[in-house]
Amino acid sequence: MYEREYNIYLQLTLIHMSNNKQIHKKLSTEQVITILENYLSKAIDLNTALEYLGIQKSRFYELLKSYKQDPNSFSIEYKRRKPTRKIPPYAEELIIKLLKKEKQIIENKNNPVRTYNYSYIKDVLKEDYNIDVSVPTIIDRAKKYGYYHEIKIKQIHDREVLTNMIGELIQHDASHHMWLPSLNKRICLITSLDDYSRQILYADFVEKETTFAHITAIKSVFLQYGLPLKYYVDQHSVFRYVKNRDKQSIWCNYTKFTDDVDTQWKKIMNKLNVEVIYALSPQAKGKIERPYRWLQDRIVRMVYRYNIKSLYKLREMLRKLVYKYNNEWIHSTTKQIPVIRYETAYGEGLNLFRPFKLPSPYTHLDDLFCLTIQRRVNNYRKISLNGIEISVPNGNIREIVELKIVPNPQRNTLKIRFWQNNIFLGSQELPKKLFNSIFQF
Repeated sequence: MYEREYNIYLQLTLIHMSNNKQIHKKLSTEQVITILENYLSKAIDLNTALEYLGIQKSRFYELLKSYKQDPNSFSIEYKRRKPTRKIPPYAEELIIKLLKKEKQIIENKNNPVRTYNYSYIKDVLKEDYNIDVSVPTIIDRAKKYGYYHEIKIKQIHDREVLTNMIGELIQHDASHHMWLPSLNKRICLITSLDDYSRQILYADFVEKETTFAHITAIKSVFLQYGLPLKYYVDQHSVFRYVKNRDKQSIWCNYTKFTDDVDTQWKKIMNKLNVEVIYALSPQAKGKIERPYRWLQDRIVRMVYRYNIKSLYKLREMLRKLVYKYNNEWIHSTTKQIPVIRYETAYGEGLNLFRPFKLPSPYTHLDDLFCLTIQRRVNNYRKISLNGIEISVPNGNIREIVELKIVPNPQRNTLKIRFWQNNIFLGSQELPKKLFNSIFQF
């Protein structure tokens, strides 16, 4: 090799060399041959050859020996001994079988999912068959056999809520779907999520979305975790009175404007000094939509997988999924497990939850977490509710009395606690069926 050509070669070699330890990814076979030839002709010494090749002496002498033995067939191209991405035939069959089930679920218009969940298939293979297959491998088979949808990029909403502490904001929402096909009707999933940690604080199924169902949800959160600074909800009539929309409500004065009337749920939040923020669009509730999507995908698929037909079994499965989400799943945004992020923040004092305390003058949880309605006591110390006359113990006649109403599902009754002038008068328990036309629980 002429000196000028050799110097040009060396410059090109240095430019293309990288930190990768595998020589076949740094240099071509022709480049290696050139360096070996220059070493054999003593144009360069051993140290220079090692520097250019980026290898140790032992590897250099292996290459040199191989080149000397057969210069014409010498190559540094890597040859795999086993084919890549090879999985057993039975694993391939299982993947196709699970993909077919995925397609059936997606094509069922009663289901809330419209995309394939390849991560779920990976989990099923591991949990049910003890087969480890990567998600890219499953996606490869999905594309090959026609079980693949292109991912649509959704518009990102710019009103993102940012928090720095647990208890700073609770995201609260409900989702209606035919979660349980055997019921042949849509039921509601109610969920509360701590915005900072992404930990799900509450999740439960109810057959009907009612005011009291949402009251039960906040009661569970407040008693277990404390009182947060803010709650983030949509503009459902349970949370907000909107003029000209909520005319069918028995709780509202129709001459009032939006937010002039507090809903039953909102009154409880006011008494506990928890601020309520309303989302102006579905996109604005992005953080709680992510765990909803995770839960939706898993719930629908597991109902089919385990042939779940009862609400009791569905709730049992939900509890397991929430545990997995909180304790095992690494959140895509925070890159942390929600419960660990929550506990870390709590330990570092990044906590805006306040201890729950029953506000005065109430003496029982049923005085707060209830439906409240007012009636005037007549001259016989009775009030009328849905045409039913009810005696008010020790009530002052012609004065307003507050009825604190809580259902007892086990006894199918309503418990009514009477308050007048901030004084507890007593309680009664009446058959729930008498008031089904005005109360939904």
